[in-house]
Amino acid sequence: MIDSIKIGTRDSQLATWQAKTVAAKLRGLGHETDIVFIKSEGDLDLTTPLPEMGGKGVFTKALDDALLDGRIDIAVHSYKDLPTENPLPLVVSAVLEREDPRDSLVAPGGTDFLNEETISAVIATSSNRRKAQWLHRYPNHQITNIRGNVNTRLRKVDENKWNGAIFAAAGLKRINLDHHIAQYLDWMVPAPAQGAMAVMVREQDAEMISITKKLNHSETELCTSIERELLNEMEAGCSAPVGAYAHIDGNDVSLYAVALKTDGSLQYDIEITKPINEAPGMGRVAARKLLDQGADKLVEELRK
Repeated sequence: MIDSIKIGTRDSQLATWQAKTVAAKLRGLGHETDIVFIKSEGDLDLTTPLPEMGGKGVFTKALDDALLDGRIDIAVHSYKDLPTENPLPLVVSAVLEREDPRDSLVAPGGTDFLNEETISAVIATSSNRRKAQWLHRYPNHQITNIRGNVNTRLRKVDENKWNGAIFAAAGLKRINLDHHIAQYLDWMVPAPAQGAMAVMVREQDAEMISITKKLNHSETELCTSIERELLNEMEAGCSAPVGAYAHIDGNDVSLYAVALKTDGSLQYDIEITKPINEAPGMGRVAARKLLDQGADKLVEELRK
């Protein structure tokens, strides 16, 4: 029997909140916990745009290494940060109940500029997905890169006098900063697994798998697995301008997904609904339909 479960996390306020939430749930099950802070490449380099850093794994590799080295017993991640393919002997043992999956706009000066077609507003985001969808809707706007944790990015929006910046609503809500939200972007399709937290363990660690799987939320696990399945089938990666959102309505699961050209000039979308018992594999079906529509050219563009 393990004395205390070592929980690995990045040291931002949001990542710490996520780790403490998992720790509290584990203590509720009778386990002692310790939180171990790990710096990731994405935390150390705050200037390079995420797509140029490779997107995949920039926030997760250091935690993977700590798990493999035995410095920690479990790692807590924002699920959307995890690559859909993991060649390492690590597994996601639990997906916690999802927070609000939407994107949101932080606009210190208000949102009136959205109604002015002549204004070339400046919007900050480091996400190709957000950039592409924003430019598809507001082609006259400009996108500027922004990096850093939630608090750093909020400060940068104020300092640079940009018209706005795009944030995951879940991150702001979790650390009580949602009063900064000027508008929820209901029209923007979120990143696969946005708003969900994942617990990762060594695949041979049967004890940790048994302990942590009690934290799993089956509906969130099903929906996020469908979304990540689509991303994986498209071979698009975390930095691709692809959005996917699945939700359960009664006995059915609906999936809506988009793939865009990075400059927003072209968008393909797909919507599929299936009974829950037929849900496994629907992400791959949707991906193939998107690729058949022409999204395969967008994926090729990203690889150049």
